[in-house]
Amino acid sequence: MTLEATVSIGWVNTVIGAAQRLSVDADTLLATAGISGEAREQERWPIDDITRLWHAAERCTGDSGFGLKVGAEFTPMSISGVGFALQSAATLREAVLMVQRFQRLISDGGRFQMLPGENATWVIYHPRQGQLAFSPHQIEAVLAAVVGFASWVTGTRMEPLRVHFSQARLGPWQGYQAVFQCPVEFEQAFSGLLVENAVLDQPLPQADPQLAQVHKRYTTARLAALSMSSVSVPEMRRWLEARLGPALPRRREAAEALGISERTLARRLREQGQTFDGLIDEVRRARALDAVADPDASLPEIAESLGFAEVSTFYRAFRRWTGLPPVRWRERHADPNKV
Repeated sequence: MTLEATVSIGWVNTVIGAAQRLSVDADTLLATAGISGEAREQERWPIDDITRLWHAAERCTGDSGFGLKVGAEFTPMSISGVGFALQSAATLREAVLMVQRFQRLISDGGRFQMLPGENATWVIYHPRQGQLAFSPHQIEAVLAAVVGFASWVTGTRMEPLRVHFSQARLGPWQGYQAVFQCPVEFEQAFSGLLVENAVLDQPLPQADPQLAQVHKRYTTARLAALSMSSVSVPEMRRWLEARLGPALPRRREAAEALGISERTLARRLREQGQTFDGLIDEVRRARALDAVADPDASLPEIAESLGFAEVSTFYRAFRRWTGLPPVRWRERHADPNKV
């Protein structure tokens, strides 16, 4: 888990590579997205940046089937360590379970859910977008990637029984038929694939229990390292800024979002010279200064919006922050020459 959704550079490069095969060079694509070329040196991108990349790819390629093309060309090589672990799984069902466990190493942009039935199982994708709305091509790419991966790892074409998209159709029917080769329905309650249980439970040709354990240990270690590295003061500050309100964010909520204990969260912040309560105080101070500077803003309403139970408590905190009560600070801010 992470406080801010990010995506691996492997998935980023899969999108860029698909655009290049449609004669759109990487520099043009990144410039259209408003992203620096240096971003390609980063191990992970903020989820909103890859969304910008997807929207840029739509404009640059003009291809209504771009998402399907990205997904259809997906292979385990696109997700490196996780891909190797998936290849050594005993069955496709086990591989999907591994994706659920290690999803974060690929992307925080969504999660998979399996709803098993008597003869078939729905593999459902739940997107997790950032501030920007996902491009619908992103959803199509994910479902096409599931089919592409399953076909690659089994050595035979995987044909779902049915495909649902929660969004409207983007391109011609032929494009969907070429990828899924089954009935495809749009504007449904969820996006997912209905797959026969016999297909999900068939042994994979590359299954290797011993190798699978090696890859699982390696991938588990990478996931733990990623969770630890995500506990940064700037990220925590942004998380608090987005959630500050009448009900203050709790340390327990932040720890749960990161998938770590409160004690581990406290230790990681302490190693960076900060505490959770100290960050809340910083965020409250910055928000209070902006709000009090507005001459029309009600001080009691400001106090409530910052999670202070009493106006008097807010006044004491403001004096601690600035050396002045809010009214005097507002007067001085309005007229710097006023004593």
